[in-house]
Order: sequence, then structure tokens, then C-alpha cells
Amino acid sequence: MTSPVAQLHEGHRRKFHCSQLIADNRRNYSMGKQKTKKFAAMKRMISLKDQRLKEKDRAKAKEKKKKDPSQLKQREVTKHPSCLFFQYNTQLGPPYHILVDTNFINFSIKAKLDIVQSMMDCLYAKCIPCITDCVMAEIEKLGMKYRVALRIAKDPRFERLPCTHKGTYADDCLVQRVTQHKCYILATVDRDLKRRVRKIPGVPIMYISNHRYNIERMPDDYGAPRF
Repeated sequence: MTSPVAQLHEGHRRKFHCSQLIADNRRNYSMGKQKTKKFAAMKRMISLKDQRLKEKDRAKAKEKKKKDPSQLKQREVTKHPSCLFFQYNTQLGPPYHILVDTNFINFSIKAKLDIVQSMMDCLYAKCIPCITDCVMAEIEKLGMKYRVALRIAKDPRFERLPCTHKGTYADDCLVQRVTQHKCYILATVDRDLKRRVRKIPGVPIMYISNHRYNIERMPDDYGAPRF
């Protein structure tokens, strides 16, 4: 016959064994629950009336038309003005209207050249220097150091051309004028500006070399000096 102490130990052992089995069953059940996959589950979607969606997102995507490879491609060719005969500009002729850049005036002062007289010595004809509002504004912004250039720009022999664009950046304005009106010669020393103007057909460029004015892309029959 077992003693009461042995019966008590046996009861505690059985109780501990039962609690361990229950814990193992719960763990297996929870792990099995995570592994099971729900079928026919709907994804959560935003309603079309939601304020976070924009109108362009609600609109249906338009179907792209497939291009026919046999169809001829349309190309837009830039139209050149009727005054050009190949590279020959028929609108150029005395008196010459010459657009003057800011650098051209400053380098003419350094080389001690009279602008109007040197232009006439270069082209052997009457020349009218033209200065735009943006070029004048650039010279005024340079300050007192370039007051001589400002005084030359205000010479009554210079023709003043009004500008309608915003700002005082002169390069874009000069390129636009030369592109629209083929009656101008551009006088500049700026390399970037000359590179841009060379792409425009029929526009001569005046520059300074060897302490005198020279011109490029000028028709031969105008008698321009060539060096």
C-alpha cells in the first residue's frame, strides 16, 4: 500500500504532464493556423470616390494605336526665307545695319578703334550700328568701369532697337533678331554667340582681329576684305 506522500508526488507529476500536453497542442494549433492559406480572399481596394485619387487616375487608359511600319514618316523641314539664294543673302546691301554686342564695344575700346569709321573701312560702304535695349542694359549693369562704353552706345549715330522680351540677356535676343530678319550683320567677339549664329544661313559675322574689323560669311561681290 502506497504512502500519502508518494500519492501526492504522483498527482503532481500527472498534473505537470497534462499541462505540458495542453501547451504543446496549443502551439501546434497556432502554427497550423498561420500556415493555412485563406481561399477566395478579396484584396482591400480604395474606392473610386476616395479623395486621395485624382481625376487623371480615374480616367481609363487610352489604347495606343499601332503604327503601320509601311506608312511613310512625315518630317517637318524648316522653311528658309525667300531672300536666300543658297547661302547668298539678297537683302544685304549698303547701308549695312550691324547689330552690336556688349563685348564688341568693350574690345573696340581696348583696341582704340572708332566703331563707325572702322566698320566703313571694313565694308567700303555706309554702316549703321544698331544697339538693342538689352545690350544697353548689360552695359549699364557693368557700372562706372565701363562708362566709356555706355557713352559710345548712346552715340546719336547708333540706331536704338526696342526689345519686348523679359530680362536683359542679350544673346538670345540677338539670335532671334538675326533669325527673323536677314538684313542684319552681327558684330560680336563672343565665341559661343558666333557658334550659334554660324548655324543660321545668310548671316555675316563681324569680329576684331589684328586691331581691325574683319567679317566672315560675306558674299564676295560686296568687296569685303578677306584675310
